[in-house]
Parts: sequence; C-alpha cells; structure tokens
Amino acid sequence: MRLTKIILCLFLLCTGVEGVSFAQDILGWQDCVAEAKTDHPDLISAREKVNQVAADKSIARSNYLPQINSTANQQTSRNTAGIKSDSYSYGVSGQQLLFDGLKTIYNVRAASQNLKASFYAYQVTSSNIRLRLRTAFAGLLQAYKLLNITRGILKLRRDNYALVEMRYNAGSEHRGSLLSAAADLAQAEFEVRQSQRNILLANRSLIKELGRSVFSTPAIKGNFIIVDTDRLMPEFEAVAQGSPFLQELIARKEAARLGIKSAGADFFPQIYANASAGKTDSQWPPSQNQWSMGISVSFPLFEGGSRLAQYDKARAVFNQSQADERSGKDGVLLTLEQTWINLQNSIDNLGVQKKFLAAAKERSKIAQAEYSIGLITFDTWTIIEDAFVSAKKAFLNTQYNALIAEANWAQAKGVTLDENQ
Repeated sequence: MRLTKIILCLFLLCTGVEGVSFAQDILGWQDCVAEAKTDHPDLISAREKVNQVAADKSIARSNYLPQINSTANQQTSRNTAGIKSDSYSYGVSGQQLLFDGLKTIYNVRAASQNLKASFYAYQVTSSNIRLRLRTAFAGLLQAYKLLNITRGILKLRRDNYALVEMRYNAGSEHRGSLLSAAADLAQAEFEVRQSQRNILLANRSLIKELGRSVFSTPAIKGNFIIVDTDRLMPEFEAVAQGSPFLQELIARKEAARLGIKSAGADFFPQIYANASAGKTDSQWPPSQNQWSMGISVSFPLFEGGSRLAQYDKARAVFNQSQADERSGKDGVLLTLEQTWINLQNSIDNLGVQKKFLAAAKERSKIAQAEYSIGLITFDTWTIIEDAFVSAKKAFLNTQYNALIAEANWAQAKGVTLDENQ
C-alpha cells in the first residue's frame, strides 16, 4: 500500500496536479542534461582521460627545455697505507638537447593528435550518455503515461463489466460474457499494478544516467514532441565528417603516422650541450671552484635489433589505424542512414497510429451505445473495445519509439550533452 501511495504521488507530480505540497524534485529534459554533465561518472572519467593526455603532451614538450640538476656529495676513503681522506662537493649541472633526429618534435606533434583524439573520445562518451539519458527520460515519461492509460482502461473495464452484469441480471446476456468481462477487468487491474512497478524500474534507470549516487524519486515534466522533423535526406558524407567518432579515428591515425617518424628518428645520433659548475674540497664547506662545459654525442651501435622492431611496430600501428578509420567511416555512414530512415518511418507511423486511435475511440463510443440497447452482440462489442485499448497502447509506444528514433539519429550525428537539443 505504501508503494502504491508513493507511485501515485509521483504520478500526480508528473501530471501537474495542483495541491501537492511535497514536490521536491521535478526535472525537465534540460535539467537532466545539466545534472548529467556535472555528475555522470562516465563523463568524469572521459574528462580526466583528456587531462591525462594533456599532461602527456606537456611531458613530451619538456624535452625541448634544459634539464638542470643540483648535486651535493660527501665521500670518505682510505688507501692501502691506511690514510683516510675526505672529499666534499656541490654544484649544478645541466644539459640541452641540440639534435635527436627531430624525435622530440614528432613526439610533441603525436601527443597533440592524441590530445585531439581524447577530446573527440570525450565527445563520443558524452553523445552516448545523452542517448542513454534520453532513452531513460523517455522511458520514465512513457511509464507515467502508461499508468494514466491503464487507469483509464481500468475505468472503462469497470463500466463495461457493470453494463454486462446489468444485462446478465436482466437475462439478456449469458454467463460466458459476464466471465469474459470479469477477466478483462482483472487484466486491467493487473496492468495498473504492473505500470506502477515499471515506474520504479524506469526511475532507477534515469537515476543511473543522471549520475546520482543516492537513489531518489524525481518526477519529470515533458512530452513526446519530435523536434527534428526535417524530411529532406541529408548528405550523409558531410554529416559523417562532423562525427566525433570518425574524427577520433582520424586523429589517432595522424598520431600513428607521426609515431613512424619518431621511430625513424632513433636511427640518428643524439647531441646534447652539457655544462656544470660547483665547488669541491677536502673539508666542508668546499672552496675550490670547478666547472665544465662541452658537447656529447651518443649513438647506439648494437641493441639487438630493437630499433628496427620499434619501427616495424610503428608502421603496423599506422596500418591498423588506417584500416580502423576506413571501417569506422563505413560504419558511421551506415548508422547515419539507418537512424535517419528509422526516424522518418517513426514520424510517418506516428501519424498513422494517431488516425487508428481516433477511429478506435469513435468506434468504441458507438459500439458501447449500440451494445447497451442490444443492437450488437457481446462478441462484436468486445472486439471493438479491445481494439480501442490496443490502439491507445500502440499510440503511446509509437510516440516513445519516435522519440527514441530521434535520439538515435542525434547520437549518430554526434550530438553531445553540451549541445542544447
């Protein structure tokens, strides 16, 4: 009973019934978007991944700058004659990269492409979350409206049962019809209870996509209006170029291409300028100045073939990324066309189901009047009534499916939580 009261309260909040003073959390679509942008753990994770890659770029860029170290040493030694000696020193040393075959430059450019790819990956995550959030929002909205419909059907079934019972008691209807009407009434009562339970599940789904860590029971406000009603077929190739998923693959391919150049730079010598300055002495504090400066060149003569293997690996990574980009583009184009067609079909079907509902409603009204005066049989009447009930549910499902089709089309285009749609 307590659960039923909670569901009823939520329903009253959602449908805007006045006189309810305990409304705590009534969310519209934009409210849900704003909350998910802040609190969704998947989006936070993707944002931190961007921060990590940004730090990797700074690390790669640091090789451009001088590397400076400070040292301080104290050493005690004794020779074979047993004479003990002490030495103290401190100083500063540094080195500056002069040439490394442009490896550092390629690494920094590759890091820039990886940063761009991580940003597009963040947008992909945001777009996926938006789809799940929109689906959850529409699901809860559908659950509330279905509860309203099932309550209306329950009232209809009660009225119908009363009418059949009256005719049965008058001797103008048989017991089979009465039992059928009673079964329809029991079915309607069950569907109301089922709708109440479905609201709880739909609410849990929305809470998850909002990113809330504590379960709550927000009411929602909204409708099933389709915003994207453009019926002209778009240029899918042009739309695909704006897809963050495809842009991520392109950026990763560019990073892999620069990775080949970076691996090739390992075949060049590394040249550094070195300098140091400090003091040394046999007692503390040391007083004798010492300094040095020069240039160092290093070039590995043999390392077991690791440089060749690294270069081959880099080329394989690039070839893989090229294939991934081509496959990704084909997949994006297919998804775009599929989701656009599904949206157009859903919009068309919405108009059709609306007409079916209007026709079923009118037939139900006429049939009830005709049955009450004995112009049609119970079997004919129940067929018409069942068709009306089915039409009401079908129209709600069509509204929900159209909203989901629009959400899928938006996700295929790469619409994110940051875009006000």
